[in-house]
Amino acid sequence: MKKIKLTDVVAPHFYDLHQDIKRHGHTYYWVNGGRGSTKSSEVSIEIPQLLIRNPQIHAVVLRKVGNTIKTSVYPQIQWGIEQLGLTGKFKFKTSPHEITYKKTGQKILFFGCDDPQKIKSIKLPFGYIGVVWMEELDQFSGMEEIRSLNQSLLRGGPAYWEFCSYNPPKSANNWVNEEVLADDSDRLVHHSNYLGVPRDWLGEQFFEDAEKLKRKNLMAYRHEYLGEVTGTGGAVFDNVQAVELDEEEISRFDKLYFGLDFGFAVDPLAFEQMYYDAKHRILTIFGEVYGQHMTNRQATKRIKPLVHDHHITADSAEPKSIAEMRSLGLKVDGARKGPDSVDYGIRWLQGLDAIRIDKRRAPNTYREFIGYEYERNRDGQFISAYPDKDNHCIDAARYGLEPVMDGDRIVAKRINY
Repeated sequence: MKKIKLTDVVAPHFYDLHQDIKRHGHTYYWVNGGRGSTKSSEVSIEIPQLLIRNPQIHAVVLRKVGNTIKTSVYPQIQWGIEQLGLTGKFKFKTSPHEITYKKTGQKILFFGCDDPQKIKSIKLPFGYIGVVWMEELDQFSGMEEIRSLNQSLLRGGPAYWEFCSYNPPKSANNWVNEEVLADDSDRLVHHSNYLGVPRDWLGEQFFEDAEKLKRKNLMAYRHEYLGEVTGTGGAVFDNVQAVELDEEEISRFDKLYFGLDFGFAVDPLAFEQMYYDAKHRILTIFGEVYGQHMTNRQATKRIKPLVHDHHITADSAEPKSIAEMRSLGLKVDGARKGPDSVDYGIRWLQGLDAIRIDKRRAPNTYREFIGYEYERNRDGQFISAYPDKDNHCIDAARYGLEPVMDGDRIVAKRINY
């Protein structure tokens, strides 16, 4: 293989990713970012190198719809091979689309998932499929489809590399944006945008267009160019921040609050572990217990180590559950609620300077808060109403913070009076 400089073909923000791929640090690589981040270019450069370094593997490149291959991933892989100075070492075919490494006969095959039978019936001359690239991942239907594809493709070999590239969809409720929050030690998630790419790679016009959109529509710029999940304009909470807390910081929390929303079959049980900084009006959520089909005894066993001797405020609609948990050793009180408790509680949370959530320690809480949107009318327009779904962690947080909210409500009444 021709000796190349890393800096000639890989954008600086991909250096660490490139090294991780080279040493096979992970199996799954989710590469997301905004327009011009060169994420697809990065993947197209990695795949030929992986084949050359591993002579027993082949690669499969997937798009959701097959007729997009000839104008997207196929020319992209051609470009990657050209950038590596290896065009003469590969044979290119377009009917069907495939690329072959001449020296060994290793193949890069291209398929659309609208014809799944072709994927299931792949025949290789030797070896196994060791590399898979799913481009525009968000166009796939969900993790069930991804698992089904992997079951057909990732088998028969000792090591695999799977690349999933995509622009994050705007809505936090999209399955890709929810799945990327899940903890998976064998998956590396890499986010990038055009600001980490050398200017001469993209051209001055690209940067000028980005700045124009930034001045004209900041939200659209953040989504399109920075690759941020900006929501759909109907997000209830725009003050949520993702944080990663260490044990030392948590040990300094002095005002702890605990909330519990009961559930079992359809709705999950949700317990929240929280710290509230009243001076700066900042809520930090750093722990959760969450799950369906969890008995009160099972929940108590998981909650006890998190609360020690503190009180928990729970949904008062479940007096039997509260009584059972008390008998098991938890100090549980029912929330007082009230006719406007939901609206008041959500408005109170909205008014905080920040809601900090450690999404490693409380992934379901983070998912709920960033994905919670106002109700829509028949025309799809947002209205000022809060949906009673996917809000179990939010309800638990409201219950747990009821003592703080009551204090603020008393102060507000005095001021208004």
